Amino acid sequence: MSTPAATPYWGPDFDALAAFDPDIAGVVIDELDRLRNGLQLIASENFTSPAVLAALGSTLSNKYAEGYPGRRYYGGCEVVDRAEEIGIARGKELFGADHVNLQPHSGASANLAAYGAFMQPGDTLLGMALPHGGHLTHGTKVSFSGKWFNAVQYGVRPDTEHIDYDQVRDLAREHRPKVIVCGGSAIPRLIDFAAFREIADEVGAILMVDAAHFIGLVAGKAIPSPVPYADVVTFTTHKVLRGPRGGAIVCKAEHAKAIDKAAFPMMQGGPLMHAVAAKAVNLKECLQPEYQVYARQVIANAQALTEGLAAEGLRPVAGGTDTHLALLDLKETGVTGADAEKRCDAAGIVLNKNAIPFDPQPASIASGIRVGSPAVTTQGMIETDMKSIASLIGTAIRDADGSRTAEVAAGVRELVGAHPAYPEPKRAG
Repeated sequence: MSTPAATPYWGPDFDALAAFDPDIAGVVIDELDRLRNGLQLIASENFTSPAVLAALGSTLSNKYAEGYPGRRYYGGCEVVDRAEEIGIARGKELFGADHVNLQPHSGASANLAAYGAFMQPGDTLLGMALPHGGHLTHGTKVSFSGKWFNAVQYGVRPDTEHIDYDQVRDLAREHRPKVIVCGGSAIPRLIDFAAFREIADEVGAILMVDAAHFIGLVAGKAIPSPVPYADVVTFTTHKVLRGPRGGAIVCKAEHAKAIDKAAFPMMQGGPLMHAVAAKAVNLKECLQPEYQVYARQVIANAQALTEGLAAEGLRPVAGGTDTHLALLDLKETGVTGADAEKRCDAAGIVLNKNAIPFDPQPASIASGIRVGSPAVTTQGMIETDMKSIASLIGTAIRDADGSRTAEVAAGVRELVGAHPAYPEPKRAG
């Protein structure tokens, strides 16, 4: 491929943006500054690579490509077909999957397509309750999944705060769901996919695993894969996986046609080909040995952070974590999740309030916080840094009057100064 003598038309050009629209250029710069100057502990966020960002900002954004490679409803798709075919091949290799669909615009879109492949409105869906760690799209009443389907919800055991598999089995036998979904947004422990497979087989249900949060750990071979057990696995590409914002689906060969027809044309129109290409770049990154090292460090960091927070008086829900995230119960501190989030944010520590199982507070206030290690691990931080972060969080949460905000912020600056996000490239000479 020849390189044009002049930009900006073949790829990203920030100087062109800054010259034409300094307002939006300023937003981009401010967001980069925010990322560089704070600790990003949102479990569902990460720092995607410059290579992925380059694909996202490319001319592939211009192409309309309804359909699938070799079966498009528009001409001129021979180039973008290659990007999607490359991504599909990499997804199959990475996850050992029979079939891969990279077109969903988001995790919610992927879940909607999976439901559409196997259910009709009014059918029964068995999913995990949101307050116990599930997701909006697993049957919550305000979601399409709760409005369109007869949603039955399971949760965790009060004594262990682990998934109540006996309850899952009892509800499955009673309600005979078309689809059983496992996975969620605040589950710190590993899920027993074999147990879910056994229950699904007993009642003749499709087993769907929403692996949005932990699929990156699967890609890095740091935790067991749901792919051998599930009929279909949905996921996002922007969490631990460290790719662009978007969704994807892998499934058994027997379900490939139904999944593809549900993604397009049932649920959405033309795919975002720049995002599909960026997903392909990300999947290549995940196939590298370095990514496996990263995935293992994500877990080690999450466990060290959880232990440090426990020492600060925050109780880990379910006793700890096996993954990239932890849920902390703040009731013994006398601080709500909402207040903890605000106090940490004031000092440059970005995390989120989160309901805990059997929470007496409404979700807008919550009794807990959720923390995650993907982004700080991408920055190169290790277990000793997590201990420092835990101490800073503990100080911020206890700081009711804000008198120690500057002290905590200084500690944050020291950490991110040693491990910057998107560091400036080193220049020769």
